[in-house]
Amino acid sequence: MGEECLSTLCTGLEKVLRVRDDAAKMGIMVAYSASCGRPVSKLDPGALDSKVEELLQYLRQRYSLESLRDDPIVRAYRDFYWRIGIDPTKTRPSSEALVRRALRGRWPRINPVVDAGNIASAKYMVPVGIYDMDSFHPPAEIRLSRGEEVFLPIGGREEKIKSGVPIMVDSRGVVMHLYPHRDSRYTMIRDTTRRVLIVAAGVPRVPMEQLEATVKEVQRLLVLLGWKSCEKVYASQTYKNQAS
Repeated sequence: MGEECLSTLCTGLEKVLRVRDDAAKMGIMVAYSASCGRPVSKLDPGALDSKVEELLQYLRQRYSLESLRDDPIVRAYRDFYWRIGIDPTKTRPSSEALVRRALRGRWPRINPVVDAGNIASAKYMVPVGIYDMDSFHPPAEIRLSRGEEVFLPIGGREEKIKSGVPIMVDSRGVVMHLYPHRDSRYTMIRDTTRRVLIVAAGVPRVPMEQLEATVKEVQRLLVLLGWKSCEKVYASQTYKNQAS
């Protein structure tokens, strides 16, 4: 793999993901880029061991379970969860949930690519989505659901989505993500995955710079696994809803 994967991966990347204006009006914004390399099954998970230990030490020095809820980024995601009808004291934002696990002495290890996303997510307190680029049809868009979509979550059964829910769909209408907290089985990272879209999910009061730094951190970690990354991190472009 190596450098040759970048020639096609990075071309036209600025058009791969957009935010429709109905979602943008809720303050939804993203930063994203892409990376590629050998299949996930051939990567060495031990390459990230030291980064996990560094992260755990950093989090324990910076936070406690009591102080975490007062972090302004944590508060921003909690407020957004309330806005979309989710109780964040019962269903934690993914980044907060990761930090809470770390503070309790537990850390999930799934596969090297997902692990890289989780490390960056906990470090910057920003939810990260990583999607197999060979499993969806670009361009993808973030918009509000119309009440006719179905969602197949990782580890769960197919669900019908009510209207007005922020979702990420590909050009076929396949739901890739319930924003900003649940990913689809269709685009999950597999042993065969070679190319990924990395998305940092933003909400009101989270600076775009924080989202961009999160994506770059994922890419830095993927370099340790021998992957290559597109140099540019893109901020989401908003476009008007069209009558369908």
